Amino acid sequence: MIQIIPAIDLIDGKCVRLTQGDYSQKTIYNEDPLEVAKSFEDAGITRLHLVDLDGAKQKKIVNHKVLERIATKTDLHIDFGGGVQSDEMITVAFNSGAKQVTGGSIAVKNPTLFEGWLKSYGGEKIILGADARDEKIAISGWEEATTASVYDFVGGYIEKGAKYTISTDVAKDGLLQGPSFDLYKKMQDKFPDLHIIASGGVAVFDDIVKLNEMNIFGVIVGKAIYEGRVTLKQLAEFNR
Repeated sequence: MIQIIPAIDLIDGKCVRLTQGDYSQKTIYNEDPLEVAKSFEDAGITRLHLVDLDGAKQKKIVNHKVLERIATKTDLHIDFGGGVQSDEMITVAFNSGAKQVTGGSIAVKNPTLFEGWLKSYGGEKIILGADARDEKIAISGWEEATTASVYDFVGGYIEKGAKYTISTDVAKDGLLQGPSFDLYKKMQDKFPDLHIIASGGVAVFDDIVKLNEMNIFGVIVGKAIYEGRVTLKQLAEFNR
């Protein structure tokens, strides 16, 4: 059964969504992320993808108090990303209650540091962020494209101990046009033991059903929930 992982993106401690990672295209959905997290837990959800967008911009964790509140007041398994760019910051994330930490840009720009985390914390606790545009890695909130193949990139880190990846097709994120099924299928064929978490593009509940039929490990759902295209009732029934 696929793990459904709702996303909470944080700016100024509030629950927001961006379109294609563009900070100027911001919608505030709720002033209180804890309230949102509890509504997910009430629907039988067990995991949460929490992203510190302020942290991603400032290259250091900003919203660790929000992480701490959600971690102490819910039983959600939280994977945290955004601003985790040093040993000091990853310690802050885990000490604040994260169960897993996602590293994306850092895995491209500072592989030595990211490999060190895989060694220190193990592949169960570190998630490789592999955001792609046209099957090439995109970084820094997708403002930078690279020439690195997403498959080479992921394969290289599997050799270093990575077991989980969150892969977003940035061309689809926030547009509600459906996930990049082809990308995940290719990744699955190449790396059958990898826990792939699909992210970006989920528009309707059937997208989740299709990813489940593909035996993808997990799916991150954001905008579709906040705009009522995927309801908590559907998720609760699916999780039964």
